[in-house]
Amino acid sequence: MHTILKSNTKEVVIGAERAFVMIGEKLNPTGLKKLGQALVEQNFDYVKQLAQRQVAWGADVLDVNVGHPQIDEVTIMPKVVEAVMSVVDVPLCIDSNEPKILEAGLRCAPGKPLVNSVNGEEKQLAAVLPIVRDRGAAVIGLTIGEEGIPETAEGRLAAAGVIIERAAKLGIPVEDIIIDPLVMTVGHNSNAATVTLKTIELIRKEYGVNINLGASNVSFGLPDRLAVNSAFLALAIQAGATCSITDPIKLGSAIRAADLLLGKDSNSIRYLKYFRATEKLREQEAAVKA
Repeated sequence: MHTILKSNTKEVVIGAERAFVMIGEKLNPTGLKKLGQALVEQNFDYVKQLAQRQVAWGADVLDVNVGHPQIDEVTIMPKVVEAVMSVVDVPLCIDSNEPKILEAGLRCAPGKPLVNSVNGEEKQLAAVLPIVRDRGAAVIGLTIGEEGIPETAEGRLAAAGVIIERAAKLGIPVEDIIIDPLVMTVGHNSNAATVTLKTIELIRKEYGVNINLGASNVSFGLPDRLAVNSAFLALAIQAGATCSITDPIKLGSAIRAADLLLGKDSNSIRYLKYFRATEKLREQEAAVKA
């Protein structure tokens, strides 16, 4: 099953037999004070720099989130979308919990964007899915039900089913639903990652839809987070994950290596191309810092 996202001129296809799709996470002020300040000051030059750097490092899609207490997100979201699209041409993932902010971003996003996100709560389904349908977008569905995040893989499978079935009733194609099985930190629960991996396998078997991960959650509170995130992503890709909202600069190499080892990169062409491109970028960025 393929989920197709589009910008003005570029098409990104997400699918089990395709290259793993990296959705750049850095256009989100959560935990990034410099970006938050740039949004407050409407310094869109910094936004453009972040967009360009992520795409240069291999991001196929860019997540855009403007959540900040000091700004009017409905006003700022379209400005950020326009700033990003003025310097890169990749599909966008419009990221917000608020329907009005999603609508503001989707009005400006070209092609076929991705919405991040909806969950299995009735209030959210009723508010977000009609927006997705009317815009002709794809959407990430979080495996959260009315009682919160299920502790078991079977519970998360059920939450995914609620989203997929509700979307179908509204006429949203199943291929436009990407499910996020959610991952909690293994620092607090040693079984957190295994539950997520099992959830991926169950959802792929039952529904065949594409699977997204926010992989950095798994290592929260632990030292050497990059090692944990890289190992988890490789396991998740093997289990059936097909895309991730992640840091392409830190995790791109691990993702391309996983594709290679799983037989999704004939003659190592993609891995070698990525290595050469990023090696050059490292040299250029080191020269600038020097």
